Amino acid sequence: MLDWFPKLGSYAGFSQRLNQLSEAFRSFSASLLEEFLHTDCYENQSLLDSMPIITCSGKRNAKVAKELTDKGYCSTKSLYYYGVKLHTLAFRRVGRIPFPEEIQITPASVNDLTVFKESWSEKTNRNFFGDKIYNNLDFFTELEQEKKSVMMIPIKGVKGQYQEIKKIDKAANDLFSTAVSRVIPI
Repeated sequence: MLDWFPKLGSYAGFSQRLNQLSEAFRSFSASLLEEFLHTDCYENQSLLDSMPIITCSGKRNAKVAKELTDKGYCSTKSLYYYGVKLHTLAFRRVGRIPFPEEIQITPASVNDLTVFKESWSEKTNRNFFGDKIYNNLDFFTELEQEKKSVMMIPIKGVKGQYQEIKKIDKAANDLFSTAVSRVIPI
């Protein structure tokens, strides 16, 4: 069909021009997120999560977007993969899907805690709700003192802890972990 469209550029040229617009898309999406912020968002409560975007399994050699992707592990799916991770910081909305505040894409091997430290740790007066990957007591104690921001995560078991202590703490830890997972303000 090139006869019908003699001035149509190549796919490679189109991709190159599209890639040059990445900063424009970043700015455009940020302004959209700000403009359409819902009134029922709790701007002092943020949810953190990430998900893998898999380009191929970890058993194969990566051939797609090699400059962006690398090998990572998804513990939820118990799977090694090549790809990227989509990280989201979102405002809490009661009974509704959270509203995204910021979205980032990183290579698959980048840890969620690293993304938080580099991108979102400067936010003040926040209650963050995340999963167990954000377990770093020293960092979040310092964050609470300096920025008045608190990270709420489910309780992670302590290796080598006596069974008697585990049994005593189990009920309280389970209740707290359930509350954090359901994002009930404590």
